[in-house]
Amino acid sequence: MKFQLPIKIIAICAIAAGVTPVFSHIVLEEKSAPAGTIYKAVFQVGHGCQGSPTTGVSVQIPAGFQGARPYPKAGWTLSTQLGKLAKPYEQYGKQVTEDLTVVSWTAASKESALQDAYFDEFQLRGKLPETAGPMWFKVVQTCENGSNSWSEVPVSGMSTKGLKAPAPLLQVVAVAQPSAAAAPVLAAVTAPSQAVQVKDAWARATVAGQKASGAFMKITAKTATRLVAVSTPVAGVAEVHEMKMDGDIMKMRAIPGLDLPAGKTVELRAGGYHLMLMDLKQALVSGSVLPLTLHFKDAKGVESKQELLVPVAMLAPASVMPSGAAPAKLVDKAGEQEMHMHNH
Repeated sequence: MKFQLPIKIIAICAIAAGVTPVFSHIVLEEKSAPAGTIYKAVFQVGHGCQGSPTTGVSVQIPAGFQGARPYPKAGWTLSTQLGKLAKPYEQYGKQVTEDLTVVSWTAASKESALQDAYFDEFQLRGKLPETAGPMWFKVVQTCENGSNSWSEVPVSGMSTKGLKAPAPLLQVVAVAQPSAAAAPVLAAVTAPSQAVQVKDAWARATVAGQKASGAFMKITAKTATRLVAVSTPVAGVAEVHEMKMDGDIMKMRAIPGLDLPAGKTVELRAGGYHLMLMDLKQALVSGSVLPLTLHFKDAKGVESKQELLVPVAMLAPASVMPSGAAPAKLVDKAGEQEMHMHNH
């Protein structure tokens, strides 16, 4: 079976021209993460100091990053510094008043040094604050000859334009949560009195760096109606998509609308009709909810909409899984889409 999926093309001109990307600064692999979650910081080092090999990398832990724990690196000596916290926090029922403030890796030998022409990564993990906002990790890169201090931060905002040696930036993003006023809409089943009923609604959770996901549900209209659009503040693009076989090729495409015959339940599911959410502005975290608005038009041309707060999960709830089937998985990362379908 062949799969043919429309692929969003991103910045391929340089690659087509045979140009190898150059990392001019030390940067984080994942540049955004949800507030209150455990985050793995991967610092990418793409060059030395004007041709000189890198012999040390030292990271200053920013305020609010709790319980930092570094990953050892073969051939490098790991050292840490503890410091008093200006604002203590609780962990496992105990108050933490001091924490790691600096993590450093030093090449154990000349042979272990990172050559200027090579690329490598240095990693640590910890818990992000509950509030959203920028988090700057100041890094000092030591070389056999000279050093680079990646520690500049803007006076305000998050733009690093004009900075010669910007500190690696992590954008801590808020997780969508239901408001008290909207809570009654959270239910995966809408009130029977409404012209269109929605049940078993859910959205697939994303992993770090993933910019697209899907939402699924069952929709029943009392009279002939058409789903004409979908919107959410969490995604830059939200569309109704169709996935179907064309000979031996599986094709996926956006469609202008979806007909809802009177009294017939139409299922939006992975591998068929579904809602595609692209250019996500924040991660979809399992256990949170996604604000979603469905736009309808009936046979008389009367327009209506239904606002939902859809539960987010990594896998389809057991109540909506077909017997004996595993869920399809649709991923869009760095402009590539994959589909894995399992039929047992």
